[in-house]
Amino acid sequence: MTETPVLRSNARRNRDRILEVAHEALTASADASLNSIAKSAGVGIATVYRHFPTREELVLAVYRMEVAQVVDLAPELLERSAPIDALRDWLLRVARYGMTKHGLAAAMGALREGCADEARGKILGAIELLLRACEDAGAIRPGVRADDFLLAMTGLFRMDPAGDWEEQARRLIDLLVTGLEAGAPRR
Repeated sequence: MTETPVLRSNARRNRDRILEVAHEALTASADASLNSIAKSAGVGIATVYRHFPTREELVLAVYRMEVAQVVDLAPELLERSAPIDALRDWLLRVARYGMTKHGLAAAMGALREGCADEARGKILGAIELLLRACEDAGAIRPGVRADDFLLAMTGLFRMDPAGDWEEQARRLIDLLVTGLEAGAPRR
């Protein structure tokens, strides 16, 4: 992963605005053009290219931003809720992310393979944090592996976004969490 260079405040604002607009545009349509993103961000196309020399780099930056938001959510939820409730809430938010980001997912196209390992590692870290907190609280059976849990939760990304996905997500999350609770020591 490349580090973002230190930018002047106005350049940083422009970059952040481009990312924000690109996020919205790519979520709505995988075909969003760089010209339309520049116009909506209130910057010239040269400014977009200065920060993101290729469309792929912009898409990748938006993807990384989204992964960071999902990963950063885990410790925030653990600060506010009991571990098992934090896990449930995190899973529901991950499901919501998956159902509302289809344009971005389509825009990732071939990039998805290149980003998969980086994103997977970060997501596994968030899952590990949540699972160990639940285990330490005695809320789930010991020894659940983050990679197994990630595989089990992939059903959350196979729901129909045009249907009642949120209700289905709640049912799937209940199945996952109930399975984790089986054999919990309940400290």
